[in-house]
Amino acid sequence: MEKHFENIERNEGKGERLCSFYASDYHFEMISLPYIAQELREKNQVVILTENNLCNTVQKVLSRINVGEKEKKEIFEIDWNQDNQNKLDKIKLETSKNQNMTVFIKGGKNYVQKMDSYIQENIHPTNMKIIHSYPVEEVEKDMSDIVSKYQGVLSTTKMN
Repeated sequence: MEKHFENIERNEGKGERLCSFYASDYHFEMISLPYIAQELREKNQVVILTENNLCNTVQKVLSRINVGEKEKKEIFEIDWNQDNQNKLDKIKLETSKNQNMTVFIKGGKNYVQKMDSYIQENIHPTNMKIIHSYPVEEVEKDMSDIVSKYQGVLSTTKMN
């Protein structure tokens, strides 16, 4: 129980923190796309920090889902490449303007920790939702411990 309270204290004033788990890039996109579409409808900025380029897979997924062309275009216009420095600069700029933002950090535990540490130390994300997305095969044994450190879990059906 103390761990839970330490976690709340540590994250106070640092925006909403969620997590998700994926089996493949396609699975990550199927989990995240409905949430991303909702965030865009609410006029929030969305940034995907990723360890690998997702342009090809997201294009395939978008071509097969039942959403309007305008919404597909908005989703695809998000930078799905792994160009993290430009994305971190964008996050810093947009949050300095008090723009609401949702940031997905997708990758292995070390990558997620590195990107999150940079954001926490350099950007101070008070108006930001951060969603850490981990590969199931890497964190399978630690999932319950990981989940306990977040305010919710994003899944294919909804946020729990």
